[in-house]
Amino acid sequence: TAMIAACGQNGYGKDALELFRQMQMDGLKPDRVTFISVLDVCSSLAALTEGKLIHSSIVASRLALDVVLGSSLLNMYGKCG
Repeated sequence: TAMIAACGQNGYGKDALELFRQMQMDGLKPDRVTFISVLDVCSSLAALTEGKLIHSSIVASRLALDVVLGSSLLNMYGKCG
């Protein structure tokens, strides 16, 4: 999660998305902080397809939406279209 956030905040959004994909392939379950970080990356890259997949992962994980996670989703959809 820390590496995903650091990549995203320093202009390496594609690397952050790749780390997220690798994390999932390795069987690691993302937490709310991971989802918030990767949604921010999607927003900065205008990566709507990836953002929708991440939204689906949030729903599938049955993670409760709090204000921060919900705002991250709204921000992603607002910036991506």
